Amino acid sequence: MDSKARSRIEALLDAQSFVEIGALVKSRSTDFLQGAEKAASDGVICGYGSISGKPVYIYAQNRDVLSGSVGEMHGRKIAHLYDMAMKMGAPVVELLDSSGIRLEEATDALYALSKLYKKKAQAKGLIPLYSVLYGQAGGGMALLASLSDFCFMENQEGRLFINAPDAVKGNKDASFSEGKAQEEAGNVDFSGTEEEIVKELKKAFTFLPANNEDAAYNEDVEDNLNRAVDGFFDLKGREALTILSDEGEIFEVKRAYGEEAVTAFIRLNGQTVGGIATNGGALHWKDIAKMNRFIRFCNTYSLPILTLCDTTGFENCLCNEKHLGTEMAELLSAYGNASVPMVTVVKKAVGSAGACLGSKGVGADLVFAYPESEITVMEPGLAANILYPDESLEEREAKAKRYLEEKASAESAAARGYIDALIFPEETRQRVISALDMLYGKADFDFHKKFGSI
Repeated sequence: MDSKARSRIEALLDAQSFVEIGALVKSRSTDFLQGAEKAASDGVICGYGSISGKPVYIYAQNRDVLSGSVGEMHGRKIAHLYDMAMKMGAPVVELLDSSGIRLEEATDALYALSKLYKKKAQAKGLIPLYSVLYGQAGGGMALLASLSDFCFMENQEGRLFINAPDAVKGNKDASFSEGKAQEEAGNVDFSGTEEEIVKELKKAFTFLPANNEDAAYNEDVEDNLNRAVDGFFDLKGREALTILSDEGEIFEVKRAYGEEAVTAFIRLNGQTVGGIATNGGALHWKDIAKMNRFIRFCNTYSLPILTLCDTTGFENCLCNEKHLGTEMAELLSAYGNASVPMVTVVKKAVGSAGACLGSKGVGADLVFAYPESEITVMEPGLAANILYPDESLEEREAKAKRYLEEKASAESAAARGYIDALIFPEETRQRVISALDMLYGKADFDFHKKFGSI
């Protein structure tokens, strides 16, 4: 039977690749439900197919049947889908459009949802998980979406919330549950039209592996690995990652959240690499949280990490004081425990922020810088003011220049072994690709621990 849910599946998958499973499943409940309401499929279409030739398991909630609500059999169908996906090592895409828990089935429905939480928790880290919010995802369904690695949201009908907008204390409208607001809150990676979502999700499949043992490599790349990246030193994070990547194509995540840092998957000579680039300003705790989650995903799926460090330090504000310590501890834990190849290119690294972003001290395998890069405890002018407070302005400026040359230059850092090589900005792509080729097959000693204490 044709439905919006089925058409969404077919728009995403390769033509005629979808195979439905559990099409005849019906609710077993007799309480409150009329027999006529026991429609086949129980409000969710499940199955498997392919995206760009890659196997994928997929389900779409059907609001035309029991409002797409989660009941016992609805949940059982999805749980079975996750079991199959984990056995086969294939990603799962969920298309959410539901009124939520099916009240008529009460605790049976609640138990079914809790089982889905468990299945997603087990699948997370084994296979990539994608959520697309075409309609409402409220309450428990919002938590289901949050368990995914990547979340996309339709910007007209899509809604994401824990408590209904009219039930939130002090809230006057529903705008916080919509796509743009949820992007800014970091709960959604991308919001747009259905067509834009399909395009972005298909792009994700071209970059990311199918499971945690799969290779993420594109053999059809024709870009020159020695291509010069002219004007690279002056580029901001997003533009820098784009020009580095093969054919200038990237898959960016959390674009509207923590905007001083950019996290995106790029390709270098066909290999997918997790790219982190800061924009040259002060970092907010949201930037840190964003980078932390990204590094952990890359390490889980054996994707090399490239860090383009360009920062003046941490933003000075009360909000940062409340959250920054905890978030930085998480980021340092992610960098310090990552076992994948890590390469860093430093444009500017000031203070403890610069010491944390992919430095050799936190575990980077190779660190490059440019002749004009700055690596320092603080800005040379401020350092001169502190060290020589009683001297004249002219003398302090001279001291600042000397401090830059002797203590804050890339050359001085290289002399102490903190920088492996000084390179020219235009040869960044060539040198990074060469470094990652050399680091292929990197193996770290396993300390045999389950989790860190944070």
